[in-house]
Amino acid sequence: MLTKLSIASTGVALIGALTLTGSAQTRVNQPKNKYKPADDVSLGREAAAQAEQQLSLLRDDGLTSYVSDLGRRLADEIRPDLQQPEFQYSFKVVDAKEINAFALPGGPMYVNRGMIEAAKTEGEVAGVMAHELSHVALRHGTAQASKASKYQLGAIAGQVLGAIIGGNVGSVVAQGSQFGLGTAFMRFSREYERQADIEGAQIMARAGYDPRDMANMFRTIQSQGGGAGMPEWLSDHPDPGNRVAYISQEAQVLRIAKPVRDSRSFERVQARLRSMAPALTTAEASRTAANRPRGTSGTTTSPGRAEAPSNRFVSYRAGTVFQISVPNNWRQLPGSRSVTFAPEGGYSTVSGQSVFTHGVEAGEAAAGGRDLQAATEGLLASLGQANPGLRRLSDGQSAMVGDRRGMRVELSNTSDATGQPEVLALYTALLSDGHLFYAVAVAPQDEFDGYEATFNRVVASLRLQNHR
Repeated sequence: MLTKLSIASTGVALIGALTLTGSAQTRVNQPKNKYKPADDVSLGREAAAQAEQQLSLLRDDGLTSYVSDLGRRLADEIRPDLQQPEFQYSFKVVDAKEINAFALPGGPMYVNRGMIEAAKTEGEVAGVMAHELSHVALRHGTAQASKASKYQLGAIAGQVLGAIIGGNVGSVVAQGSQFGLGTAFMRFSREYERQADIEGAQIMARAGYDPRDMANMFRTIQSQGGGAGMPEWLSDHPDPGNRVAYISQEAQVLRIAKPVRDSRSFERVQARLRSMAPALTTAEASRTAANRPRGTSGTTTSPGRAEAPSNRFVSYRAGTVFQISVPNNWRQLPGSRSVTFAPEGGYSTVSGQSVFTHGVEAGEAAAGGRDLQAATEGLLASLGQANPGLRRLSDGQSAMVGDRRGMRVELSNTSDATGQPEVLALYTALLSDGHLFYAVAVAPQDEFDGYEATFNRVVASLRLQNHR
């Protein structure tokens, strides 16, 4: 929380983490961390799944696109030595009135609409997002967990993630922990906050924003407190002391590459938010979420405009069955015997079931023998029973499925989510244990040609395991 503590109280700890370069730009060194980047990704996915049961997410195409574009612009400017190929940066808007934002290990970020509504400029929004991205890039979540050396990461995950998320939602996530870890895990330390401020200022400058807008946003947030208590973001982000002063000082030695001027997009976004019904508080939204049927989330049930596939791919390993690479702006959706990857706006919930309109599902099914053709026909028959509108567009053709010979069949269907025609490409291959591996790539009929190159790259990346 914002306190009046002097920076002198943390100065000794900061000397090792912050050093000056020859140009007087402060160099932020990543804290010691005994965990692997993959652990950050795992923690972030776990927290995102829990948080989204409590959060009310805005699925408005314009808002989502705006925040995602801004977030990706900033993420692209993370220092090369802090880039992690495994990390997936994603950006969502929470329909909550508090001034708040948080980012989870591995990349998922959530920005309250209250934060966007309170900002005076786009640069102020960018400042908060750059700060949160810096926590992720510097791996502060698992670095904090590394301090609790006598505990396993899984045992303290709830406490760490609850501290990062903060507020009522963070309290819910933290309840999963069996250990009381004390104030060390109540929130990030002042040392980490200062690091995120400095690194965030540098990200802003490289992205074309004036870092002083970050300092201005902190002033804006402070002014929102009034007599009603401290704004939520400040309560979860302790002030290292003289925050505005040292950010402004850092800004003086940074060169702003290709300055970004506030565009009409920011004004349109704020106008769009003003046209909506007033947002609930997080506590009110959490009570609403608690009354939703299990298996649903705060997102609406209708899919929006899907994000275009990124050219940057990240790899996943599905147990001992296969490894796959997908665009880094696709999200992994849970499944019992399969895994689905889809872009924001490319999936939804229909009658409590997750469906996707864009993306790839991969998994395994019983083969019923060692004949690929027969096993594929059996899978098609099963798919046809579940999808009466499924039609075959091509016969089975020989195709490479990653590193082995398989089959490809093209199909058409009517989407359960949109009611519109869609095209599916089914890929199959036999596993050495007698199971059938399959991958289904899907996109709306009028978009399939544009997605086909991405689907081909995903299928080419597959590495099927010979033994389980």
